[in-house]
Amino acid sequence: MSRRILVSSLIGLVAFGGITAGGLATASAATKPTLENGSAHYVAPAGGSTGSLTFTADVSDDSGIQSLKVIAWPTSSKLDPTAEELQQVDGATCRSATAETSRCTYTLQVTQKEAGELAEGTWNISALATAKDKDTTFLPRAAAFDVIR
Repeated sequence: MSRRILVSSLIGLVAFGGITAGGLATASAATKPTLENGSAHYVAPAGGSTGSLTFTADVSDDSGIQSLKVIAWPTSSKLDPTAEELQQVDGATCRSATAETSRCTYTLQVTQKEAGELAEGTWNISALATAKDKDTTFLPRAAAFDVIR
């Protein structure tokens, strides 16, 4: 076999290997869920009607969204929930906007009695997004809101 054919074959093999390895790396690169446009809004109860806390976010992942777990906590408590703790809390209602993105809304009704027991000041929302492929993203402070009496 001539040396020129051998060198050309080796160059072709290296180039093919590089393309194949690059293709495998691209195909196996999984994405984590993302949260965008997150906002929290607290409305105090008034005139005998209940108030509410609402957190809304657009959650995306290339495999789709399975769930969004949410918890609200006062900054003054220094709680700082973890991702593991959020697996045990209430979930938001998620509706698919596209194959990859869902609009998730968490609503909590607040009675006059409950509102009276809430700490005044800034509260945080912690969120745990889980994709259909089981990837997760934890945001310890996905949004903030104020409780004022």
